[in-house]
Amino acid sequence: MSKKKLCALCVLCGEFQNQSTMNKPQITIKDIARELGVSPSTVSRALKDNPDISQETRDAIHKYAREHNYKPNVLALNLRTSRSNTIGVIIPQLVHHFFSCVLSGIEETAAKAGYNILVAQSNEEYEREVKIVHSFLAARVCGVITSLAKDTSRYDHYQELLDNNIPIVFYDRICTGINTERVVVDDYAGSFAAVEYMIQTGCKRIFFYSAAPHLEISKNRRNGYLDAMKKYRIPVDQSMIKLCDTREKAIAITPALLEGPDRPDGFFAINDETASGILYSCKLVGRKVPDEVSICGFTDGAIAQSTDPKLTTVEQHGEEVGKSAIRLLIEKLEGNDEGKSSNKIVRTNLVVRGTTK
Repeated sequence: MSKKKLCALCVLCGEFQNQSTMNKPQITIKDIARELGVSPSTVSRALKDNPDISQETRDAIHKYAREHNYKPNVLALNLRTSRSNTIGVIIPQLVHHFFSCVLSGIEETAAKAGYNILVAQSNEEYEREVKIVHSFLAARVCGVITSLAKDTSRYDHYQELLDNNIPIVFYDRICTGINTERVVVDDYAGSFAAVEYMIQTGCKRIFFYSAAPHLEISKNRRNGYLDAMKKYRIPVDQSMIKLCDTREKAIAITPALLEGPDRPDGFFAINDETASGILYSCKLVGRKVPDEVSICGFTDGAIAQSTDPKLTTVEQHGEEVGKSAIRLLIEKLEGNDEGKSSNKIVRTNLVVRGTTK
C-alpha cells in the first residue's frame, strides 16, 4: 500500500472515530453518582470543588469524570442561570392558621417588590416535598421559601437547589444542616413564659405534648418547658412528655391520663389544635378547666378564640414571619445581603384567656 493511500485511510479512520465519539451519549451527573454510589448533589458539589465534600471523594469524582469525558450540559446551565421573578413557596399544611398567615405575609410583600409566587403544599409528606422541589427546579424559580414536613430528615433535595444557585429561606421548621437564611419564632422564650405562668398560677404537674423530636421547634419548645420546670424545682419524668401534635391524638390519649393516679393539673401543647383536643378530653371526663386543669396552646389562631372557654396560647405572629422570610430572600436575590447568611427571630407573646387561672 502506498504512503499516500495509507494517509488517506488513516484520515478516514480518524473521521469514523470522531463520528463515533460524537454519537456516543455523554455521561451525566446522575450517571457518575450511580457508578460511585453517591448522591447527584455530592457529585455536583465535588465538581465545583466544594470544601464540604472530602478531598478523597472529590478526587475520585474528578478522576471518573475525566476518564469518561464528562462535559457539563451547557443548555441546562443556561436554563438554570436564566433568572425569573417567580419564588417557590412550600407550605406544610394550608389548613393551619399559622401557615396561612405566613403565606399572607409572603404574598403581600412579594407583590409590592414585583415578584410572583408559586405555592405548593407538602401535606407533611417527605416524598411530596421532594417532588415539589424538583418541580420548582423545572419551573426555574429564582428562590424558594420553605418549612420542613414533619417526617423530613434528609435534605439532598434542598442541597440540589443550592447547587443550582437557587437561594433558600427556611421558616418555622428549619434545617440546621444547610447554610441558608432562616426565620423562626422565639419558640424557647414563648414556651418558657407559658409554662412559668402556669406554674405561678398554681400548676405543679404540667404535661408537655410535643411534635416530632427531630424538628427544631420541638427541641426549642421542649427546652423552654424543661427550663421553666427546673427554675421552680418541679421534677419532670419521661411520662410527662408525650408525642402528640394533633387534636385527634390528644383526644385519644388524654382521658386516661386525667383519670390516672398521677394525673396532670396542667398541659402545655405544641399547637392550638392539640390544646383544643385536651380541652375536649377534660369535658369528656368531667375535669373543670381551669379550676382543676390549666391548658395552654401555641399559635393563637381561630381555634384559640372559638373554644369554650377560649384558649390561653402563645402568639406566633405568622404574618411577620412570612414578611421577614420574603425580605431576606429578596435581599439575597438582589445582592443586598453582603454574602452573609442571616437568621431572623420573631418574638412571641403569651395571650392569657379562659383555660388558665
